[in-house]
Amino acid sequence: MTRYELAHPPARVGGPPRHVPRPRRTRRPMAFTLVVAAVVLTAVFGVYPLLDRGDAPVVQAVDQVLDQGRPSSAGDAGSTGVAGGDIPDGAATLDDDLPAITNLDADLAAAVREAAEDAADDGIDFWVTSGWRSPAYQQRLLDDAIAEYGSLEAARERVSTPELSEHVSGKAIDIGPTEGAYWLIQHGTEYGLCQVYSNEIWHFELLTGPGGTCPVLLENAGG
Repeated sequence: MTRYELAHPPARVGGPPRHVPRPRRTRRPMAFTLVVAAVVLTAVFGVYPLLDRGDAPVVQAVDQVLDQGRPSSAGDAGSTGVAGGDIPDGAATLDDDLPAITNLDADLAAAVREAAEDAADDGIDFWVTSGWRSPAYQQRLLDDAIAEYGSLEAARERVSTPELSEHVSGKAIDIGPTEGAYWLIQHGTEYGLCQVYSNEIWHFELLTGPGGTCPVLLENAGG
């Protein structure tokens, strides 16, 4: 073999080339890695709620996103707390700035206010134990009643469904204490206020005009 042949070997006929470059491994961008880590951390915290997760950055970020979709008004249809109509300590006045009060039907609230003033003149304590309720809060009350009484049928004798309850529409109010409720049973028609259920002396709705006649009592909230 001559020097020229050594320096210029003949081209290979067929077959793969002498050197096939290996494909380069592409690196995932850092953003992709962070997203995967966030999803994993979120899943872990969701499965193990007993972990101390309040300060976790991933949890805080998720909470911020969820908060953007939550109603911020006084009446939160999805809330079961104060925003959903719960009254702290179980008693309020018509002057309290609570959704249970502020979301009441205006005509109902006006009639109850007038009755409360007259009850006070008679030395009768008069307060609101429940007013407007969100659908979620009403459903929770029904669920609690089912757990307590053992069946939906038994629970419905005491608690209405969110679809039927006038508390959800803001057109029903519960009055306490007992002497206040009895006072309103006796004088309610003067304001158009009527007891609705025979087994609930505290539940009133605006069902007639002042001095009118109330409908016949229903046996219970189940009809």
